[in-house]
Amino acid sequence: MCHVLCGVDFEILETKGENMRVFLIGLVLLSFSIVSLPLYLVAYLLGKKDPKKQVAFSQAIVKRVLKIMLIVAGVRLECRGVENVPKDEPIMYVSNHRSYVDILAGYCTVPTLTGFISKDTLRRFPCVSRWMKFLKCLFLDRDNPKEGLKTILTGISQIEQGFSIFIMPEGTRNHTDKLLPFHEGSFKLSTKTGCAIVPVAMKNTDKVLGNHFAWFHPMKVTVVYGEPIYPDQLEKEQKKFIGGHVQGIVQEMLEKME
Repeated sequence: MCHVLCGVDFEILETKGENMRVFLIGLVLLSFSIVSLPLYLVAYLLGKKDPKKQVAFSQAIVKRVLKIMLIVAGVRLECRGVENVPKDEPIMYVSNHRSYVDILAGYCTVPTLTGFISKDTLRRFPCVSRWMKFLKCLFLDRDNPKEGLKTILTGISQIEQGFSIFIMPEGTRNHTDKLLPFHEGSFKLSTKTGCAIVPVAMKNTDKVLGNHFAWFHPMKVTVVYGEPIYPDQLEKEQKKFIGGHVQGIVQEMLEKME
């Protein structure tokens, strides 16, 4: 009976802790929405003079807010391998995808000016979508191949302008031990521009969020950046199936993290 009562007490305490985390994260988002109003103008004016200054300013702001959110959520973020990332050229980052937390962990650790390719549904949230536009993020409509091609072409153009792109080519969140096939079309961002592909492996991002979207659980999240891959240095077969080749590398990175 004592064990049962202790178990009930523990669950109540855990629920209270989750409620407090949700409340605090909501408070952070509300505060950011209010503070964002004058910052929009600053970012907009910077973009008129120099798009890179706009992205740098926006990324610095967003990184701080996302780091606060992760701390409030109880996330202990570990990052390894940033030294592998070339800092003086645009990059195509390729990561596994397990949770919405992937974007938070990615932005908090990525060392270059970078836009993420994300779901088109995020356009519905004005504060989020406005900052994403300042950050050169792209919205992908998975149900419309024509629009998907336009997104890839825009991404190619942004890489040519010197901005990195972060993509999760599994196409959807995956909760299994094995990666879903990487969409080969995504890799046109690299093959058409010649930019380096940096494989990224994320662990435990799916464990931060519970069965319900709003519940956050304290967790150590690990992000590892692998060595750059240049398409023109690959063997013919690797270049032909470059998605599969990079998928194998990310899978190996994940297995080494176990």
